[in-house]
Amino acid sequence: MSTGRYADRARLGRLMREELARFRAERPRSEELWRRASANLPDGVPMLWMTKWPGPWPVHVAEASGAHFTDVDGIDHVDLCLGDTGAMVGHAPAASVEAVTAQLRRGATFMMPTEDAGIAASLLAERFGLPSWQLTLTATDANRHLIRLARHVTGRGKIVAIDFSYHGSVDETFATLDEEGRTVARRGNIGAPVPLDATTVVVPFNDVPAMEAALATGEIAAVLIEPAMTNIGIVLPDEGWHEAVRAACDAAGALLVIDETHTLCAGPGGMTARDGLRPDAVVVGKTIAGGIPAGAYGTTAELASRIRASLAVDGEGLEDIDVGGVGGTLAGNAASTAGIRATLSEVLTAEVYPGMIERATEWTAGVQAAIDEFEVPWQVTQLGARAEYSFRATPPRDGREAADADDFELQQYLHLHALNRGILITPFHNMALMCPATTSADVARHTAAFREAVASLFA
Repeated sequence: MSTGRYADRARLGRLMREELARFRAERPRSEELWRRASANLPDGVPMLWMTKWPGPWPVHVAEASGAHFTDVDGIDHVDLCLGDTGAMVGHAPAASVEAVTAQLRRGATFMMPTEDAGIAASLLAERFGLPSWQLTLTATDANRHLIRLARHVTGRGKIVAIDFSYHGSVDETFATLDEEGRTVARRGNIGAPVPLDATTVVVPFNDVPAMEAALATGEIAAVLIEPAMTNIGIVLPDEGWHEAVRAACDAAGALLVIDETHTLCAGPGGMTARDGLRPDAVVVGKTIAGGIPAGAYGTTAELASRIRASLAVDGEGLEDIDVGGVGGTLAGNAASTAGIRATLSEVLTAEVYPGMIERATEWTAGVQAAIDEFEVPWQVTQLGARAEYSFRATPPRDGREAADADDFELQQYLHLHALNRGILITPFHNMALMCPATTSADVARHTAAFREAVASLFA
């Protein structure tokens, strides 16, 4: 159920104007840099989606460390966005910075492996329980490669994607269900190369019958899922859903790929290790190299053997692997692999997770306290070191329910209100992520600001 949009739009408009005036007054240096950059960067930003941050111009960062960053106007911020997971280990973690810096002095990229590559793969194998790994530059690349490999080894053309899921800029996943339940391009899909129903079957999260029906066609090479949805709001799996998906894939001969890029917040091996999931392949990215671009995908020994056999030419060799659409000259580069080794072995260790999760629990409690105090029809959900509130009274069970609860103007006000008080939360939804350096005092700053914002809307 959705509670609908926030009702008092006049009040919301007045509050937003007040916050915009405060933003303009306090961030003149960011405005100056934005205007200068606009001569060569469209809208003054290196990627156009950055225009969706609240405020008349983007905040420009000067430096960051741990759970804080300082902008060019000298304002300190508690960072609860953390690069939308890219900095989940905190900004500039010492071990990662030292390892990457040392490798840069020795050379950044060679198209050949270093010792770190094998060690990084062994660390990933230990965490996720999958023995065979390949390194990429992003999780997007890892997802793309696995889709191509799944088609290659199964001889099938389509994948299953979850409605409103997110797997980076993978063409096949920019699909959704229309009102008649047909697979169509998602709103805003830019330059889709083919009609989405030619490559993809979309099913809702937590809908076992829909998953079984999609797989029963015999057309599906792979099912690509997040173990919990995170980019439309946190949507947790129903009890038994993962087991049912695994069983349906087995019955249909389809591969199961779990994208843990965001859900690594659940534990050192993501939800795969925490919940004993059994994918054929796992994808990770963003945070594994301490902020340096890196991604990876791991497979079972059986799938690795199938892939290797399918790539052989005349039963031996890999003559065409460099032009097969899987790879890239910078993939597995020396700087990234040094970052992965250091980050997984010294920064994002099992020992830091309890504290991160405890901070997220404190954040959740602070949000819930304000919701309860002002009797607001919202809810808050936690997943490990990540938590999010949404504008509905009950937790969503699928992406459509989460999307229907959105209120962009209300969201922008809450984000700008927080930003003006030195707190950054993840854009486009209301999510907070904790890193090893996040403190209870950092969380308390958000709790106080959030209560103030809710009071301004409902008191």
